[in-house]
Amino acid sequence: MTILKVGIVGCGEVTQIIHLPALRQLSEQFQITALCDVSPTVLDGVSAVVPLAAKYGDYRQLVADANVDVVLVANPHAYHTSVALAALEAGKHVFVEKPMSITFSEADALQEAEARTGKTVQIGYMRRYAGAFVDAVERIKADRDNIRFARVQDFIGQNRIIIDDTSRVIRGNDIPAQSIVEHQRLTDASMVEAIGTNDPILSRAYGLLLGLSSHDISAMRELLGMPKSVLHAAVRQGGAYITATFDYGHFVCEFATGVDQLARFDAYLEVYSEKSVTRIDYDTPYVRNIPARLSITEPEGPAGVRQVVSFPSRLDSFVVEWHAFHNHVTRGTKPKTTIADARQDLEIFESIMQHLKAGSAGELSNVAS
Repeated sequence: MTILKVGIVGCGEVTQIIHLPALRQLSEQFQITALCDVSPTVLDGVSAVVPLAAKYGDYRQLVADANVDVVLVANPHAYHTSVALAALEAGKHVFVEKPMSITFSEADALQEAEARTGKTVQIGYMRRYAGAFVDAVERIKADRDNIRFARVQDFIGQNRIIIDDTSRVIRGNDIPAQSIVEHQRLTDASMVEAIGTNDPILSRAYGLLLGLSSHDISAMRELLGMPKSVLHAAVRQGGAYITATFDYGHFVCEFATGVDQLARFDAYLEVYSEKSVTRIDYDTPYVRNIPARLSITEPEGPAGVRQVVSFPSRLDSFVVEWHAFHNHVTRGTKPKTTIADARQDLEIFESIMQHLKAGSAGELSNVAS
């Protein structure tokens, strides 16, 4: 089996907790050969776990490394596109953590580079690779005309509440001041381009959509298809809570998301048909090998119901998506989580933001208070 050599740009939380163990588990398919981070403390700490990997403080050095076949882009959102473009131009295949990009112009630049270079690009929507979700998609596909209602929900406690109790993460306070300033400048500029304003409430809401909600909306699209329109959207609590209603013609899908201080992960997709309810639950993305669960509720006898809860395996969904990525690179096939696919999330986010911006001044002032 072909072993792909992986260079990692961004050695923070998700890399340490998830990607390093996943890649080590797939050692017959991947070898980590290069690491990059702007924090020397983080870079040195992760390098101790992967001592044979080259170390770089600049991603441009990593993508130029001849001992790298694949680049994992896991640094801050504002840099995802620039790093992915540099990797493609250097002839590397690319695995981009979500969100793929902040703006349409970035997404379009990535699509152009992908088409021109012929390299594989996969976006890191691991929830869509979970066995329970794949099974649910097949089930819903055969019964889509009978859907009556759907709901997508994602309420989580802040990541560190779970992470600090389950994992050791190396964090550095030695990021150069110039890098911090540049990151904020790029983020602000991208936000203004994306939503047309630097309003702090709307910016925070868009950031929530790009981050947490990109998983939910992406999974919703595969499960239900692209909605016809956004019927309603509202934001509260300074941009930390968002609700929306999507029009699917013969049914609607309600969406709700927010971040609180409870150490739990309340994330699910639920589809109501005339004689069944199909639900996928995700317990946490940051504790490995806890599988997503598929629950099917159906009639039982003349006046009862039965519920069957299942998952096909305990294989971590991050491992599954990396395995799929290897197959696509080595066989020349296309992943389901492509650049074009992820661009559709930006289209939905744009529609949601239009509703939020159209909300009354009173609503936004209430959020601020």
